Amino acid sequence: MEEERMKRYMKNRNQFLQKVELFMQSRQQLPQKSESLLQGKKELVQNTEPILRRVERLSKQIIYPSRILLFFLVTSLTLFSCDKFLQENPKDKLPEEDVYNTISEVYLNAVASLYTYVGGYSDSQGLQGTGRGVYDLNTFTSDEAIIPTRGGDWYDGGFWQGLYLHDWGVENDAIQATWEYLYKVVMLSNKSLERIDKFAETHSDAALPAYRAEVQAMRAMYYYYLMDLFGRIPLVQSSSVAMKEVVQSERKTVFEFVFKELQEAAPLLSDAHSNQSGPYYGRITRPVATFLLAKLALNSEVYTDNDWTDGQRPDGKNIKFTVNGNELNAWETVIYYCDQLKALGYNELEPKYETNFSIFNESSIENIFTIPMNKTLYTNQMQYLFRSRHYNHAKAYGLSGENGPSATIEALETFGYETAEQDPRFDICYFAGVVRDLKGNIIKLDDGTVLEYLPWKVALDITDTPYEQTAGARMKKYEVDPTATKDGKLMENDIVLFRYADALLMKSEAKVRNGASGDEELNEVRSRVNASSRPATLENILSERQLELAWEGWRRQDLVRFGKFTRAYSSRPQLPDEGNGYTTVFPIPEKIRVMNTKLKQNPGY
Repeated sequence: MEEERMKRYMKNRNQFLQKVELFMQSRQQLPQKSESLLQGKKELVQNTEPILRRVERLSKQIIYPSRILLFFLVTSLTLFSCDKFLQENPKDKLPEEDVYNTISEVYLNAVASLYTYVGGYSDSQGLQGTGRGVYDLNTFTSDEAIIPTRGGDWYDGGFWQGLYLHDWGVENDAIQATWEYLYKVVMLSNKSLERIDKFAETHSDAALPAYRAEVQAMRAMYYYYLMDLFGRIPLVQSSSVAMKEVVQSERKTVFEFVFKELQEAAPLLSDAHSNQSGPYYGRITRPVATFLLAKLALNSEVYTDNDWTDGQRPDGKNIKFTVNGNELNAWETVIYYCDQLKALGYNELEPKYETNFSIFNESSIENIFTIPMNKTLYTNQMQYLFRSRHYNHAKAYGLSGENGPSATIEALETFGYETAEQDPRFDICYFAGVVRDLKGNIIKLDDGTVLEYLPWKVALDITDTPYEQTAGARMKKYEVDPTATKDGKLMENDIVLFRYADALLMKSEAKVRNGASGDEELNEVRSRVNASSRPATLENILSERQLELAWEGWRRQDLVRFGKFTRAYSSRPQLPDEGNGYTTVFPIPEKIRVMNTKLKQNPGY
């Protein structure tokens, strides 16, 4: 009977119907995987398996949704619609007593439900995988990647050019949608924490502290992204806050809150490697929180600076943290948490770089946090390969493409493309030159000429040039899944968010900034791909981060930390007054400010 009381949770009626369809498919068409790889994905959804028997009945009765389903539908539509932010109507007004009667229901509705938002299938939803969201704001605003205008393709009202030029304005729909997505998960996390706390008043289940810590870490992670992107933001810790009560916090205040929340949550989390098969697959575990703590400390000079336009920045040696009872500066804190990852079992790199991005990359010993992908079980999508490949290139794989994103001139130079020192990772990360299908056959254009990508011909606008269709090296990093569906966007490769190679580079950088040698960590990363050794200077570390972490969504943050985000580069002149650093954060969306005039716009906008 307990299993029969498990309830459904969905964002809206359409998404619910889509989930029903996917659940039915998962029972009829299990993918042809080895049992060991599929086991983790089965275990991740084992908590929803009791629902399946009722889903069949619900699918026939959808015109009369249950009270609990109705609660989730109305909640999402009233609190988190595209044109609203922190509605005054509290969710408590809707009946929800039946959702939290047992510890299994608490897990399902207050913890597991949050993970449906980490990935996504619609624009601006998900931390990675979709378009016009967190990933695009962190990637196509940098010197790493560009989407050239190709005749009638990829202009989109100037959106992509605006990202690259840092000319996005205060009424940019994608920036607003990203803000709303991140706050949606924050508010859902607030609600989950409240429900867990209420349940704990009358229950003493041993799992409750860990569940609460997991949600606490989830909320902290989303506030980390908000703080990184927008600087000064509202710090809301209640699900029923009224708009008139929302106030803006200084960036340093948000940073200190996020760091403290993660420090408190980490010891209560499982030590499991969440990228690997098992009951914690795809979840926030202690290694994930530890990685985030190192990342926060690494960027603390930026995050504790409440005025990023005055030309001054705090010194990491003078920023202090209390860690395990000891006072450490920012760089010592980074080193501590990177070493903690070793203690948690992340102490070596995957022997082959490519394995981290293979079709079945759940076995990676290096990946720390990933977005689970499965074209049968999940709706998460990956658009990056789909967007980048030429139409005929994708067609040769039996997939679709949009002939868009390419490597910049600066990225080619960093990789040493077409030089004797070309980095070994270039051919892993990019398609360049003559393109072949999976059998080695040369791919041709519609007119019969050979399809050849021309990396050096990339520019912001290549309309009416001979290389309008072929300019630019294209994304190759994730192994081609020839069985992918939905134009290639529903693939098996889990999307990599955090991995151990990044932690090694963070430690190298922290040691150098603290006056020590970071050679060991830098060259451990380089030796994995048989690249020659280099001294760990800050310049070399920044270059290495682009080489190692290409197209993984870190470039904007890295450039901001190194003070290079606002400089001019190929096809991108510096904006007037941009030298003061105002574009290192995005504007508070104007429509959000209209709803709450107490929110002050970030300087420079």
